[in-house]
Amino acid sequence: MPELIPVLKKKDINNMVVQIARRISSDYQDHELILIGVLKGAFVFLSDLMLNLSIPVQVDFIRVASYGSDTSSSGRINLTKAIEIDVKNKDVLVVEDIVDTGLTLSYIIDYLKSFQPKTVKVCTLLDKRQRRQANVKIDYACHIVTEGFLVGYGLDYDEDYRNLPEIYHLQL
Repeated sequence: MPELIPVLKKKDINNMVVQIARRISSDYQDHELILIGVLKGAFVFLSDLMLNLSIPVQVDFIRVASYGSDTSSSGRINLTKAIEIDVKNKDVLVVEDIVDTGLTLSYIIDYLKSFQPKTVKVCTLLDKRQRRQANVKIDYACHIVTEGFLVGYGLDYDEDYRNLPEIYHLQL
């Protein structure tokens, strides 16, 4: 039976989201900002982030797959849902649940840049630098984690645990 070890409480997550939303709102005042949520994991974070922004935004989603039912990235990235909104000459903020190796994020950034946006920046709930393999810049990170496979608040293991309101280290 898997064990769930608490990492972040709901109250702490909410406080982090509010703080990062304030920074983003300030940085993008008078800009046309488009949030691109990375499905499926980032949808909960994106929703809370968007509701806490004080600026108008547009929202779209992208879906890529690299984990499958494993706890580590396969290294193979497959685009399974493309963006639908026009990002040309607009500011784009990629919203991720967790940045681990950075390989998926690097792929997403390159993909988005092909549509000639004005800027592409990154906001992540969790920045897991320990296993970083790609040189990607994280512009906004709510929390830095060092180890463990994390679930809850949108993060999953084989499609389970997304619904948990807090973040846990999953020990299999």
